[in-house]
Amino acid sequence: MRIGAALALLAALLCAAPACSRGDFFRQHEYEEEIFLSLDGSATVYVNSSIAALNALRGTSFDTGESAQVDRDAIRQLFTSPITTVTRTPSLSRRAGRRFVHVRLDVAQIDRLGQAPPFSWSSYRLTRDGALVTFTQHVGASAGKDVGDVGWTGTETVSFRAHLPSTVIYHNAGPEGLRRGNILVWEQSLAGRLKGEPLDLEARMESQSILSRTLLLFGATAIVVAAMFAAIIWWVSKKGARPSTPLGPP
Repeated sequence: MRIGAALALLAALLCAAPACSRGDFFRQHEYEEEIFLSLDGSATVYVNSSIAALNALRGTSFDTGESAQVDRDAIRQLFTSPITTVTRTPSLSRRAGRRFVHVRLDVAQIDRLGQAPPFSWSSYRLTRDGALVTFTQHVGASAGKDVGDVGWTGTETVSFRAHLPSTVIYHNAGPEGLRRGNILVWEQSLAGRLKGEPLDLEARMESQSILSRTLLLFGATAIVVAAMFAAIIWWVSKKGARPSTPLGPP
């Protein structure tokens, strides 16, 4: 009884957290692109997708059988291009009876990512205007390939997630799309993505990165602390100095 009450209390506390209240706690998507963007235009991109969604959305022909052996080299070759570099061996997982693949890759210029075949459904732009930097992504039509019955229930979603390097000034991800300050999430139903319903992502951010601002703040704090220590040491040394007493006549 006590264990049950404790578990119930824990569940209540978790659901009181912001992540749970917006449905983000333990949320999983059938297909997800996740971009870690730098202000110089370079980025690290993660793709997490079921094999079935990869076939349906990007037109590949991998075996979707539950016991099928997924060719990791073929996955690596799919995401390797003159624009992109796969930085680690793709990993695999299983959920709801379906195989999932997880790929990490680097791109030198996000503006060119749409030239890589797996990302050709999107166009990406990073522009600078004074103190503002704007990131946009237009997601167009998918391959819309029929993959048969793979166990989808109609509730599956896709997600486009951007980790931005500086403070977000504006975004069109909606009130639920801003996560932990500078992470934005745009979601769409898998059915809508299969139909090719367009999705436009936009975010405007400050031109100074959070890291550089933190380093500047740290440096300024260090200078202030050093100055305070110097002042204290000067005051102590001055107070401790005693004027010499002149010697009297012998």
